[in-house]
Amino acid sequence: MTQEQVRLAQHQTGEARWKKFGPYLTERQWGTVREDYSPDGNAWNFLPHDLARSVAYRWGEEGLGGICDDQQHLCLSVALWNGQDEMLKERLFGLTNGQGNHGEDVKELYYYLDSTPSHSYMKMLYKYPQQEFPYEELRRENAARTRLEPEFELLDTNIFAENRYFDVFIEYAKAGPDDVLLQITAHNRGPEAAPLHILPTLWFRNTWAWGHAPSGAAPTLRATGPAAATADHAALGRYHVYCDEPAALLFCDNNTNYHRTGDPFGPTGTGRYYKDGINDYVVEGDVTAVNPNRGGTKMAAHHPLEIAPGEARVVRLRLSQQELAQPFADFGQVMAAGLQDADDFYQCMQQELPPSADARNVQRQAFAGMLWSKQFYYYDVTQWLDGDPALPRLPARRRKGRNSNWRHLHNQDIISMPDKWEYPWYAAWDLAFHCIPLAMVDADFAKDQLRLLCRDWYMHPSGQLPAYEWNLNDVNPPVHAWATWRVYQMDKKLRDNQGDTAFLEAVFHKLSLNFTWWVNRKDKSERNIFEGGFLGLDNIGVFDRSAPLPTGGHIEQSDGTSWMAMFALNMMRMAMELASHNPVYQEMAGKFFEHFLYIADAMTRGGDGQFNLWDEEDQFYYDVLHTPDDARTKLRVRSIVGLIPLFAVEVIDEELLNSLPEFTERARWLLENRPHLAQLVARWQEQGKGARHLLSLLRRSRLRHLLKRMLDEQEFLSDFGIRAMSRYHLENPYVYSTVDTDFTVQYVPGEAESSMFGGNSNWRGPIWFPINYLIIESLQRFHSYYGDSFRVEYPTGSGQRLTLQEIADALSGRLTKLFLKDSAGRRPAFADDELLQTDPHFRDYLLFHEYFHGDTGRGLGASHQTGWTGLIVRLLRHQLPENQAASLIGGAATAS
Repeated sequence: MTQEQVRLAQHQTGEARWKKFGPYLTERQWGTVREDYSPDGNAWNFLPHDLARSVAYRWGEEGLGGICDDQQHLCLSVALWNGQDEMLKERLFGLTNGQGNHGEDVKELYYYLDSTPSHSYMKMLYKYPQQEFPYEELRRENAARTRLEPEFELLDTNIFAENRYFDVFIEYAKAGPDDVLLQITAHNRGPEAAPLHILPTLWFRNTWAWGHAPSGAAPTLRATGPAAATADHAALGRYHVYCDEPAALLFCDNNTNYHRTGDPFGPTGTGRYYKDGINDYVVEGDVTAVNPNRGGTKMAAHHPLEIAPGEARVVRLRLSQQELAQPFADFGQVMAAGLQDADDFYQCMQQELPPSADARNVQRQAFAGMLWSKQFYYYDVTQWLDGDPALPRLPARRRKGRNSNWRHLHNQDIISMPDKWEYPWYAAWDLAFHCIPLAMVDADFAKDQLRLLCRDWYMHPSGQLPAYEWNLNDVNPPVHAWATWRVYQMDKKLRDNQGDTAFLEAVFHKLSLNFTWWVNRKDKSERNIFEGGFLGLDNIGVFDRSAPLPTGGHIEQSDGTSWMAMFALNMMRMAMELASHNPVYQEMAGKFFEHFLYIADAMTRGGDGQFNLWDEEDQFYYDVLHTPDDARTKLRVRSIVGLIPLFAVEVIDEELLNSLPEFTERARWLLENRPHLAQLVARWQEQGKGARHLLSLLRRSRLRHLLKRMLDEQEFLSDFGIRAMSRYHLENPYVYSTVDTDFTVQYVPGEAESSMFGGNSNWRGPIWFPINYLIIESLQRFHSYYGDSFRVEYPTGSGQRLTLQEIADALSGRLTKLFLKDSAGRRPAFADDELLQTDPHFRDYLLFHEYFHGDTGRGLGASHQTGWTGLIVRLLRHQLPENQAASLIGGAATAS
């Protein structure tokens, strides 16, 4: 075992809490639902970026490259000032949903470079301009642009011209679970000397100003010397803070400066040295803004530096429960050991990767993004709705507003975030995908995440899983069972084939409730045709599928119904695994097998046998609009809605069936006595490769037709994966006309041109990793049944016929080449940005975007959504040799 694996084992057994401190500080607490106490629910306007430095947050804290303990009592991060900006750089800047021409968007350059799962070593990079940060220019230029124009980014301001910026590397290492070292290294990349103020900042989350804490419960920070302080907290105990050289220790309190904020915030706490005191002291020279007695609940060690061109300066700090006589004697040794442990861990992890330094760098940074994106997430809906004793009374209508039927929800945990700036809140289906790459490096954390959303204080009493804080009632695709089963399998392999059945059983029972919720709430006509609403696909449809339709009626959803077929198969397979330990679960396996059969029947015989979701003319699945006059219209949009039926596929070994006689007997009875169901299920009774049985929504002929369209480069197949919508709709937009207006759906390979859902999320053409990952996995499962004899054209029309496994490998290659350097040393995700493509201080730092341009591969949307784009770490494991990959990916191989 590597040292990091030892730490993970010690943490899991409770021997040493190595994960007590980690990157659990969010990057944006302002503009979130949790901090919104407005009467109209406008979170973005209630607490904007400009007020963030002055307002004490209620539910969490934010910082630049920061860490905290697992209950976020004590926080540590980095503040910077270049001598030009209007404020300290304590937090990342970005545009709100209403300011960006494609929705909210961070306007900074920063990179997660490294992290071990226990966070014993972490590293990130922040690029800080030496000129005044262009806050107003970014606001103004984006406000002037329409949805049809690209976003105006920080690089577009020319702020990095002549390399006039600092590369600020932020590194952490642990000498022990409660002994954390921080090293800040600032490189002046510019041609002239430039000032830089570096302020490592330590503070307590405000838990004392809301009227709940007992009198005198506020923690304290106190200077104990010219470069040392103590931090005392009732729950944490005492920590010692050490700076490696004399620095001005500046103190204030993490309380709201109500003189600056005014209503509706009002006073919180007492005293006169407010949250923005350190900012005002450094930037404005206000010596009265910090406490001369050197005490409070927030402190910073002020290091004003002048850095020569090409020079690097280092600032070091240590936070430890131990009182150390020489805190920096072993500092360099601990930092070096932390990096070596990280190298050893990833060398072990990357044994299956091809010997490519670039591929290993991409994977390691992807893992770093996954691990840095953990966040302490605190949200007690009852307290949030009712308000706090020390705050003004809230409007009564608030109690019936957003999330008011989720009063049971109490979240106070470390959770994997989609993006800690753009989406600093969990989303149910995002989290499921996160757990797949996380399980590769920390299976216990991945399992804990999956169990978490099924806890009673998360899951609604009705059985619904919470979607996300903007609307907990929204409905995400039901992929939790899929992720649970996959993580269980990955963990079982790591545990020498000893499956964690306690984990599997616990989640299975809760997901049985969730499955029942879907059946009762989303199959209103009780015909096994499901709705579900937008299902995470935002603007993919003709209409907003989460809102009342302009036509009235409802949509019979191909994707919603297919997701439920997949859900049923996942639950069946989990029950079969549990049945090998407890035969009682055979009956549950039979129940979900039967559910799948009836959903499969409905997919083919929808509309009471008169209408179905498969279109024989187009050989594709569509949503169906069912209007109040009982008319049905197929919405002929070729999108991933019609590809999702691929995901409902399961292959069962004959040996497993023989070990479950009760289940096998029930399945046989159904297929013999319900022949119309037996005809719909693909090849269950015929054994395939290796005596296996197939359950799928797609019979062989439909599978071929669907793949023909999906693998057509004029439709879904891009150089970089499968598009969310067929390129056919570029020149042939789909139009649905009503009396009042025309609704148009057109292929858009990049940022959204539609205002539907209001943000920057676009499912009308770009490439999305989670859907591509499920497509690849489904093809692999089909291949495990059909074997090498089943071949289809790839790409369609090329004359080249490949097995489904070869096609899965080829699609993996198209996706991974988004990040990997091509023969010219360029990465498609960087597009035509020469600085990113060629500059030695940019070209090897990766961003893992939310989605990618359907034609060029350029990274789009949230820039740090390593969450589900982190699935790249799995796909890199299946990289083909370069010569073979080139032939498959480019479609240039000879026909076979």
